[in-house]
Amino acid sequence: MDVWQKELITALLLFLAVSIVGGMTGLFMPLALLLMLGILMRQLFQISRFEKWIRTGGRAKYPKTSGIWEEIYYHVYRIKKNEKKRKKKLGKMVDQFRQSTEALPDAAVVLGANDEIEWANKAAREVFGLQQSDKGQRIPNLIRFPEFIRYLKSGNYNEPVILPSPVNHRITLAVRIITYGAGLRLLLAQDVTELKKMERMRKDFVANVSHELRTPLTVLKGYLETLQDMDDGESPLLTTSFQQMQGQTDRMQHLVDDLLLLTRLETRQKKTECVNIPALLIQICKEAERLHGNVSSRIELTLETDKHIAGEEHELRSAFTNLLGNALKYSPEDSVVKVRWYRSNESIVLDVEDQGEGIAATDIPRVTERFYRSEVKRIKKVGGTGLGLAIVKHVLMRHDARLNIASELGKGSCFSCYFPVKRVCN
Repeated sequence: MDVWQKELITALLLFLAVSIVGGMTGLFMPLALLLMLGILMRQLFQISRFEKWIRTGGRAKYPKTSGIWEEIYYHVYRIKKNEKKRKKKLGKMVDQFRQSTEALPDAAVVLGANDEIEWANKAAREVFGLQQSDKGQRIPNLIRFPEFIRYLKSGNYNEPVILPSPVNHRITLAVRIITYGAGLRLLLAQDVTELKKMERMRKDFVANVSHELRTPLTVLKGYLETLQDMDDGESPLLTTSFQQMQGQTDRMQHLVDDLLLLTRLETRQKKTECVNIPALLIQICKEAERLHGNVSSRIELTLETDKHIAGEEHELRSAFTNLLGNALKYSPEDSVVKVRWYRSNESIVLDVEDQGEGIAATDIPRVTERFYRSEVKRIKKVGGTGLGLAIVKHVLMRHDARLNIASELGKGSCFSCYFPVKRVCN
């Protein structure tokens, strides 16, 4: 029988007994009131005992009782017991998480909504010099590098920020922030000291080799020009050999020049001036006419805005010249190359559009890599160093701009340079 049914039957039997006795003695009302008072006192006693047991956390065995109160004690005790098991299981999971994160080679710091430190692993304490007592402190008060503070405030965490360790400046860290939850962020820092060292060695090697190659190339070119002047044309083999040697020497010279330019872009400090882009584009188009023959009918220049850009004219000239030169080289000689300078939403844009062979979708992400060439079979062989788009990418990065490539095989390509409005200087 259900416990509530037992309680109800007991109450009814007591009421029946009071009714019978009250009817026989004529004291029904006093006896009924006495019964109600007794029931009330019993419930108050049970409530008081239950409250005392709950106040101690329900850890001790519940008091011995009967009826509905025994059921209540039992259910609460079982809930507490299950909660204790879940808490113990959760505690084990938290301990395992802490042990695993403590073993991570990368630094990890959990930041709150106001940049305060919620938690940090062992690696973070070592490379950032954090202490256990720093919990609750704002991270900008402890890591005071200006580039890190700008990165933290920017809210744009797509790319990591590179900075030295606050406790050891020989350690280079790549710091990235990942947002999650309600206002929480995870700061991750990876030691990239060896990677940066290898990258610096590569840059130094390329720069040194390129620089050392200039002198022998100059000597070779000089002797080739002398020999070509002495060639009387009587030996076709000799004439062809000189021409091929001259072509390969010129190609090597262009390669060295491009490598040195890339090295300068990677290592040289930025210089900013107000560059008249419309005038620069007009000049570049005229130079292309002289370099590629009379191609004025092929270049369609449209200047929809007269905005100037804060940057370095020499670098921008190199980037724009490479884009226009590629468009002319990789498109039919009777096709039109469109150059357009205009304003679009929050950017100032340069479009260089051709009607050439196009680029496969799989090649587009890689065409800005050094020396990368797509495996497209071309009707005519096109020379080049394979560094033009790499130069374009580096120049745009130095001007806070980005390159977008839209292309389809057989239908041409459109290279778009997006400059932020903050770069406008007129």
